[in-house]
Amino acid sequence: MEPGSNSQMKLVTGDAGYLLEDVPHLTDYIPDIPTYPNPLRFNPAYSVVKQYFVDMDDTVAQKIVVHKDSPRGIHFRRAGPRQKVYFNSDEVHACIVTCGGLCPGLNTVIRELVCGLSYMYGVNKVLGIDGGYRGFYAKNTVTLTPKVVNDIHKRGGTSLGTSRGGFDTSKIVDSIQDRGINQVYIIGGDGTQKGATAIYEEIRQRGLKVAVVGIPKTIDNDIPVIDKSFGFDTAVEEAQRAINAAHVEAESTENGVGVVKLMGRHCGFIAMYATLASRDVDCCLIPESPFYLEGEGGLFEFIEKRLKENGHMVIVIAEGAGQELLSERMQSGDQKDESGNKLLPDVGLWISHRIKDHFANQRKMLLTLKYIDPTYMIRAIPGNASDNVYCTLLAQSAVHGAMAGYTGFTSGLVNGRHTYIPFNVSFYQILL
Repeated sequence: MEPGSNSQMKLVTGDAGYLLEDVPHLTDYIPDIPTYPNPLRFNPAYSVVKQYFVDMDDTVAQKIVVHKDSPRGIHFRRAGPRQKVYFNSDEVHACIVTCGGLCPGLNTVIRELVCGLSYMYGVNKVLGIDGGYRGFYAKNTVTLTPKVVNDIHKRGGTSLGTSRGGFDTSKIVDSIQDRGINQVYIIGGDGTQKGATAIYEEIRQRGLKVAVVGIPKTIDNDIPVIDKSFGFDTAVEEAQRAINAAHVEAESTENGVGVVKLMGRHCGFIAMYATLASRDVDCCLIPESPFYLEGEGGLFEFIEKRLKENGHMVIVIAEGAGQELLSERMQSGDQKDESGNKLLPDVGLWISHRIKDHFANQRKMLLTLKYIDPTYMIRAIPGNASDNVYCTLLAQSAVHGAMAGYTGFTSGLVNGRHTYIPFNVSFYQILL
């Protein structure tokens, strides 16, 4: 389904080239919805919020660096609580679903969505959808309360379960309608957000008073429009353990080589940041930078040079790097997983074998190579302190937006400010 196929993008222009890519609102297709005072105004625990309600005209610039004569450019709505809300707290029936692969911080997002709805807005009906999108129509739901989710942030994975595929727009929206759900919080990556866009469009077409909110999840940190994705800091920190192990193994033997494969299908941010943080890595291979093995300037030449200089070396490779070098028989062709991602052969294992074969058969040089693959270890752990704080703010921003009547958006950090980014153009297209 193409973004914006059933609804037009809301664009607001201003002086000096100002352009606001506005977020859809329930009043766009359901006029005369009653409003209510924000419950935060009467909650003593949040009394300070009275001073910080977000002004309706507050926006955040996508690009913070501009030239003297350049236009002000694209802006997004600033996230945060509004003076008035479009849902009576007693009538809110929210649901939360997690889809796709695991990521550190998933449980923190779930916890803070539940606690934010409950403690800030007095909402007491929140459902967890079990097992991803197909859970809307194929599995049981889980009743979520602050007590139920109190300690889940201390565990990795997702307490709701997850899956890939199983998306059926009509069945999902039928389930939402039948259960009387009026706020849907969807946590997932690019494929999940495409699904969220389709759900929003179908709900809008049916004229339902249902807010659909996305929270972007990608451990690879590959969404250019936002500063970073949650779980990334934790993944980089955990990757240090593997790199350190590879370094210890390498320096403990003559001509020792440690190879570490890290996540990164189409981008090498985890590999690159882990390399920069470690300072023990001699070579980092990422999808963005093509490389070759043999000849002058090739990887084999570099390995030999480093071994002669230091007696050992560490190589970090992202899973999507060097895929063009693999033989056709190793390529998976057009095979894809249930989320539509192309299946990739194990480049780390392949390159380890190539290195050993080259130095044993062509250079007649003895080396000891250790291959370490912590791929799923770095994504299956709880979020660290940095990610837990970030997840909390993402979740609370999402709750504030839904209660304010916004829909069809994701919450994300842009230039240090939390914002609402519309599904149907900006976020969706940048993910592609």
